[in-house]
Amino acid sequence: MAPYIYQQAFARNIGWVTPDEQAILRGKRIAIAGMGGVGGVHLLTLARLGIGAFHIADFDTFDLANFNRQVGANVSTLGQPKVNVLAAMALDINPGLQLVRFPNGVNEDNLASFFEGVDLYVDGLDFFAFGARQTTFAACARLNIPAITAAPLGMGTAVLNFLPGHMTFEEYFDWGDKPDLEKALRFLVGLAPAGLHGGYLVDPSSINLKEQRGPSTIMGCELCAGAAATEALKILLQRGEVLAAPRGYQFDAYRNKLVRTWRPGGNRHPLQRLAMMLARRRRPGEQT
Repeated sequence: MAPYIYQQAFARNIGWVTPDEQAILRGKRIAIAGMGGVGGVHLLTLARLGIGAFHIADFDTFDLANFNRQVGANVSTLGQPKVNVLAAMALDINPGLQLVRFPNGVNEDNLASFFEGVDLYVDGLDFFAFGARQTTFAACARLNIPAITAAPLGMGTAVLNFLPGHMTFEEYFDWGDKPDLEKALRFLVGLAPAGLHGGYLVDPSSINLKEQRGPSTIMGCELCAGAAATEALKILLQRGEVLAAPRGYQFDAYRNKLVRTWRPGGNRHPLQRLAMMLARRRRPGEQT
């Protein structure tokens, strides 16, 4: 077998990045919490970009419900820890990766280690992981670590960047100590003010915020990874336009639409307040 040479493995990146920029990417460390639908494909996409080091966290194992969207979910990986499966897949792309696993997920006890030496955080947590998400984004704000969340919505993605010196996750979503059902509603409305995905949902009963379930597609997850990796490249190389919250964008492949969004004040913006009021009237999470 031919020897593994980093420069040859990522030579086809050159042209879109310079050799010097590729070397910079190799020296960067990215933290990803969650190795499921979006987190797993984030890791593999960023590994193929040539990022040299990762901290990855997940406490879950693969089951059949993951097969429609999670890149690590296969018959051969049923019951296996997601963090171990994705680590093996990433190391198969680049055996020289510096890869630290957090098999208990991310929590208050390991937060300092999870973010130690990290240049960028990419959110891969389950939609309903409110506590972990609030904790990780608060840590990013405190440590001045740029953070990206790319949400798979329908057959598209909504992207928000939370950058040092700009609006924080908490300032944008206005979660505080509100109950989980309210956080779910605020997260859903705040992620995609344009709401491009709502028009082609064929079965509204598939969304139940109270029971913490909703539909998903592999297209949405893979579009998330492409968008987030592009934002990561721009942030880490400090080139190209990077929109910071309260600015963001949503791209929907089904509708062939791209919309830039701007909500000063985040969920406190009058349009967001109106959207949340309408959503409450539809009594999300209470379908039978």
